Amino acid sequence: MPLKANIDRHDTDILILGTGGAGLFAALHAQQSAPPGTKITIAVKGLVGKCGCTRMVQGGYNVALGGGDSVERHFMDTIHGGKWLPNQDMAWKLCKEAVTRIHELENEIGCYFDRNPDGSVHQKAFAGQTADRTVHKGDLTGIEIINRLMEQVLALRVRRLEEHRALAFVPAKEDGAVSGVLMTDMRDGAFRFVQAKTVLLATGGGPSMYLYHTPSGDKASDGYAMALRSGLALRDMEMVQFHPTGIYGSGCLITEGARGEGGYLTNSEGERFMERYAPQYKDLAPRDYVSRSMTMEIREGRGVGEHGDHIHLNLSHLPAEALAERLPGISESAKIFAGVDVTKEPIPVLPTVHYNMGGIPTNYWGEVLNPTKDDPNAVVPGLMAVGEAGCASVHGANRLGSNSLIDLVVFGRAAAIRAGDVVDRGASVPATNTASVDKAFDRFDFYRNANGGIPTADLRLEMQRCMQSDAAVFRESKTLEEGVAKMTEIAAKLPDVKVTDRSLVWNSDLMETLELTNLMPNALATIVGAEARKESRGAHAHEDYSERDDENWRVHTISRVDGNKVELSYRPVITDPLTPEKDGGIELKKIAPKARTF
Repeated sequence: MPLKANIDRHDTDILILGTGGAGLFAALHAQQSAPPGTKITIAVKGLVGKCGCTRMVQGGYNVALGGGDSVERHFMDTIHGGKWLPNQDMAWKLCKEAVTRIHELENEIGCYFDRNPDGSVHQKAFAGQTADRTVHKGDLTGIEIINRLMEQVLALRVRRLEEHRALAFVPAKEDGAVSGVLMTDMRDGAFRFVQAKTVLLATGGGPSMYLYHTPSGDKASDGYAMALRSGLALRDMEMVQFHPTGIYGSGCLITEGARGEGGYLTNSEGERFMERYAPQYKDLAPRDYVSRSMTMEIREGRGVGEHGDHIHLNLSHLPAEALAERLPGISESAKIFAGVDVTKEPIPVLPTVHYNMGGIPTNYWGEVLNPTKDDPNAVVPGLMAVGEAGCASVHGANRLGSNSLIDLVVFGRAAAIRAGDVVDRGASVPATNTASVDKAFDRFDFYRNANGGIPTADLRLEMQRCMQSDAAVFRESKTLEEGVAKMTEIAAKLPDVKVTDRSLVWNSDLMETLELTNLMPNALATIVGAEARKESRGAHAHEDYSERDDENWRVHTISRVDGNKVELSYRPVITDPLTPEKDGGIELKKIAPKARTF
């Protein structure tokens, strides 16, 4: 019997894919803002609130709450930290709206954050910032926010589809709008086509295209790949953030809040080497800068360990009670993944892939853009993206630590409000392009029955090793050119992959193969975009072009992938602030590009 004969059809007004912080926040606000009776469905390939990167957040939530800080100062840090690649209108909205949203998180959603002795909210130091502005709950802030959001969302009349893997967007029959998503229920092998008037992607990023990464391996570019297969574009994919402190050997994240509490990095000579690279900021320089400094120490023979290939993070000088109160999560992680007692020994760490600054291009309302030569802001009807899946270009070439939580809260809410405003309860769901459904089934069945010569794990390892060696912390023309050639060859091997399990129920072999098909175009867009960018900017450190080139390269990279071919184009950065200087807006000279010193 053909697979599509077993399809279960379901219609909804708003479909949200992903239930990390962005997805749950969007679900909550969609319910609040949409007309009464609006049908909302959330779907996730794991369990609601139990997967996604927000739950893993150790750091916190950046917000200017006074005490010498200001929205303008936060905005300037975000622009400077992003190396003048953020769109300035979006960055201003992010920093300004963060103030209102922190009050919502605490007073309406019920999050409880650490306090000072006088009862005020405690804000700690975080890298690359000129004020202590990170609100937190110890080093388990993500769990606090996700648990409270889960309580709110589970009380709503929202349909939940758990352990469902999205396979493809399905376009409408006539106008090219997205009319729904085809997915498979991994528990029983059933297929579901959820027709929707609006599809909101909160599917996260794709750092597992690299060999060493801090998020779990199932963060596999799912949303990015579905967008690319639908003919849409990605933006700034070459901007991949390496977090300075992943535990050596496992990649498990150690929050930079550890350095905010007074931790510091040392080399094999016991030297606090960041004082040489960043005399002012020291260990709290931006992530890209610290990662490069650590890599240089290792390159120059001052790494620690048997092979001299990592660095030490020292916390043992801090009071044990402070570590237990402020950093309980990383104390436990260091014990489990490195066998280290942080009160007595340093933690072995290494720069590790952490975050995609790029993604699916969106406007402030989370509406997906499909840039063309004539209209760089053309909106794709019925499709939105938020969180790490979307790219409103607020992080530019380097995200400030703890700006990710405000991104998903601010834009998750904005997208939900927009979806609630535009949904027409009385209208029917757009008619489906059935040929696209057939194409998605054919693709699924091809990989389910794939009997080539390369096991999925082997091909994935080829991709990860290529990306790790040729598109890493430091990049150079020779290795980037070689990397593009290698990745093109690796991607061409996908049709020759071998899947041994033909079943539909809990088929991990097939699921990992589908994830690999999602990671591959992301890896191609990343390395091809990096090879083309002839400058150094933020996370993109090019040894043959060591300076930032604002005249030629202060632009966004737009990438489209077809098979193993990548087409690049470019769009200018939006440099106009929301409020002109003459009307009381920020002085433009304050945010003009300049050489950054730390």
